[in-house]
Amino acid sequence: MATMFTKILIANRGEIAVRVIRTCRELGIATVAVYSELDRDALHVRLADEAYALGGQTAAESYLNTEAILDAIHRSGAEAVHPGYGFFSENADFARAIIGDESVRWIGPPPEAIEVMGDKISSRKAAARAGVAGVPGIDTPITSAAEVVAFGEEHGWPVAIKAAFGGGGRGMKVCPGPDDAAAAIESAQREAQAYFGRPEVYLERYLTWPRHVELQIIADTHGNCVWLGERDCSAQRRHQKLVEETPAPGLSDEIRRAMGEAAVQVARACDYVNAGTVEFLYQDGEFYFLEMNTRLQVEHPVTEMVTGVDLVAEQIRVAAGEPLGFTQGSIERRGHSIECRINAEDPAEGRFLPSPGRITRMEVPDGPWVRFDLGYHEGDEVSQYYDNLIGKLIVWGRDREEARRRMLRALGELRIEGVATTAAAHTAILSHPDFAAGTHSTKWVEENLDLTGVGAMAAPTGDGAGPDGGDEARVRRDVDVEVNGKRFKVALWVPESAAVPVAATAGGSDGGAARPRPKPSAPAHGASGAAGAGTVTVPMQGTIVKVLVAVGDTVEVGQAVCILEAMKMENHVNAEKAGTVTEVRVSPGQAVGAGDVVVVIE
Repeated sequence: MATMFTKILIANRGEIAVRVIRTCRELGIATVAVYSELDRDALHVRLADEAYALGGQTAAESYLNTEAILDAIHRSGAEAVHPGYGFFSENADFARAIIGDESVRWIGPPPEAIEVMGDKISSRKAAARAGVAGVPGIDTPITSAAEVVAFGEEHGWPVAIKAAFGGGGRGMKVCPGPDDAAAAIESAQREAQAYFGRPEVYLERYLTWPRHVELQIIADTHGNCVWLGERDCSAQRRHQKLVEETPAPGLSDEIRRAMGEAAVQVARACDYVNAGTVEFLYQDGEFYFLEMNTRLQVEHPVTEMVTGVDLVAEQIRVAAGEPLGFTQGSIERRGHSIECRINAEDPAEGRFLPSPGRITRMEVPDGPWVRFDLGYHEGDEVSQYYDNLIGKLIVWGRDREEARRRMLRALGELRIEGVATTAAAHTAILSHPDFAAGTHSTKWVEENLDLTGVGAMAAPTGDGAGPDGGDEARVRRDVDVEVNGKRFKVALWVPESAAVPVAATAGGSDGGAARPRPKPSAPAHGASGAAGAGTVTVPMQGTIVKVLVAVGDTVEVGQAVCILEAMKMENHVNAEKAGTVTEVRVSPGQAVGAGDVVVVIE
């Protein structure tokens, strides 16, 4: 008989770590959080029963530090590890490192399945062996622009260059023609390396008006594998999802069943265990295998809302050796659910510029059949070093129209200040007749949706300094400290007007020095972040990954002068004035802040 875990470590941060912690608490399982220096006071750290410091600020220094996470597992005595999504969730080597310790379980699929499906090239081959056709493409890694040109000339333009070891639209570039091939493959490789640690890319035909439809599956160690329904994720920007819903509008029951059966075939072809998602592109009555995500998906709550199944709880039970508590025939899907990803991005004019900073105000919606899965509270910092998902707004309705109207009501109640968010864009999407009719595609947001005037950010509130000294009543302040890398809560009695002390470290590498949070910086509005007649500035903090001009070059209005990476996304910084470049003030790899001048044009 399977024995349920008593303590689980979540090797992640933000919204998904919070999501896992909450289900564990309902199951009576203790939780262990891990955190970077920037996340010392993050929500997932505050909610967990224990928390351990990983050190470092960037993902590579912390959440992708295998040795630091393994050390936290052993020190905490955790019996299982849940990877969430992103970071190590689809890393076969990390899964093997966990499984190699006989005292620890991996809440995910076998490493072999991760390898087959994590490599988008081998996943296409595996799907083909299972009788499920993919989008026409090249099933070997490409390394040159010449290969892109040859494929485009044979299959037609545009073509999609995609990260072989990625997903979620990261590392994907659409190449419209042969003249763009070199820049597109270079950018795709750079993003793939930055986000997934692997630069390999491959090619696919780029469909002209597809819908993105994915199937949620789950399999146990007893030979059971079922699909729980499909999700339509066609409202996207930069090939990354904004709105997801289930069931997919306008999809016939015949196509829905065929997709579900195909998803199960793909899962069985790689001996899959635990939760996963098989993704398809659907166009003109035909569907094509796209990829399989060997993890929980960001949009899993909509499936939970219509099936009543807690997918995180099922993941944990499967990892503990329990059989699924339902069969394909017993799954009931009721009503309609929609999810909006609330990201720290400014959607003004459809540009979706990352907007790191501190959340100075947050009021979340409530009411019947409204759910908000969040990773931040008011006062928390959204860092440039991590993904910019603040939270997910999910609603349920008896039918799609009721769910759509409920989402619009909930979006109207949402208030977030200090950073820009995608909420205004969601309102524009949900209000549009094309979305209401279900006729949108993966290209619709960028090609058809008018976001002119949408997305102005509310002004951040002040710091609110308290009154000056004098004899004051003392009050209790609960604060967090670290002792040898482990987090503890302590109580201090301080003057009533005193700010809550920043968590300090005892026995850490920084000698116990407190680290104040950085002040938020508001992103500039406009296509390029150019300010003034001839000075081009960056609209947000980030890292320069490529400089596209040199002193003496002639540039036109709207021409990109450099590429800025922020929140794992590449952003072109454009000139707003035609002229000659007289100064280039940045170089590749240089960190910059909002408003920094990168190029001067006369």
